[in-house]
Amino acid sequence: MGLQMSHSNMQKKVKPCSGPENDDDNGTSGSLTLINPPDVASYDSWVMQHPSALDTFDSITKEAKWKKVVVFLDYDGTLSPIVEDPDKAFMSAEMRMAVREVAKCFPTSIISGRSREKVKEFVQLSNVYYAGSHGMDILAPLRAVKSSDKKANEGAFQPAKLYLPAIQEISVELEDTIRNIQGARLEDNKFCISVHYRQVQPKDHEVLKERVKSLVENRPDFRLTEGKMVLEVRPSIEWNKGDALNYLLDTLGFSNAKDVLPLYIGDDLTDEDAFKVIAGRREGFPIIVSSIPKDTIAWYSLRDTSEVLAFLLRLAKWKKSETSFK
Repeated sequence: MGLQMSHSNMQKKVKPCSGPENDDDNGTSGSLTLINPPDVASYDSWVMQHPSALDTFDSITKEAKWKKVVVFLDYDGTLSPIVEDPDKAFMSAEMRMAVREVAKCFPTSIISGRSREKVKEFVQLSNVYYAGSHGMDILAPLRAVKSSDKKANEGAFQPAKLYLPAIQEISVELEDTIRNIQGARLEDNKFCISVHYRQVQPKDHEVLKERVKSLVENRPDFRLTEGKMVLEVRPSIEWNKGDALNYLLDTLGFSNAKDVLPLYIGDDLTDEDAFKVIAGRREGFPIIVSSIPKDTIAWYSLRDTSEVLAFLLRLAKWKKSETSFK
């Protein structure tokens, strides 16, 4: 069995996430401190601080036994690989089956920067809950929504709803702003706007960033964040994936439960907000997906989507075996 580490020891190793920086040209998130080029010794050292969730699976399940595990998953870079064309970020049939099996065993939610409709279209599962726009558009479990609230949105919780008209205006302006930058793509994620530049020539990266930055600077109600070769414009409200995690725990009826262990798997800066919530609870399983060392609040790691697949399959198998013995 691999390295095991108690949460008390892990807490001593938690580092605050570094402030935003510019993305580099390698497609990695500049908002997290990366060590480039990837170095085997550096990665091995990093894994000592953030042990593999596969190698420490037995210790994870030992802690989870007799507890209520609630699963949260990012999409891009976690359930599907990062691809050149964001419209083709399809998850594999094997991954879909794994998520389906996990959702049979545990309450499972997918929290993505994509629009809720888009990520649901990618995942194609009815036994999971969906939160889009970095948690600003959540389809809450219907049984947890008051009957008076079940109107057109069918339980959707949208804390940035009032910003929709302004978001649509910005989207039109952004389209004009980046129109003549070859390879730049605009994605409407309902409550946030993503400007992808993975296919933009490196020499045009700074031009694109400056244009988008200048547009957002004139709108104090909005802020600009960065991810993996993407700029995102979103409302300046105090709401993120960590808030979405707490909201879903509450609507699922777990907010006051003392035997709940949230498990969150994600790969990008926006997932750090969810990791921070779990770290603040001092129990649970924040798992980062990364093949290179980076600063993170997560306690555990998985190298890539193939390891995410292996972990999810193993998690579902473990739960089913536990249930059969009861």
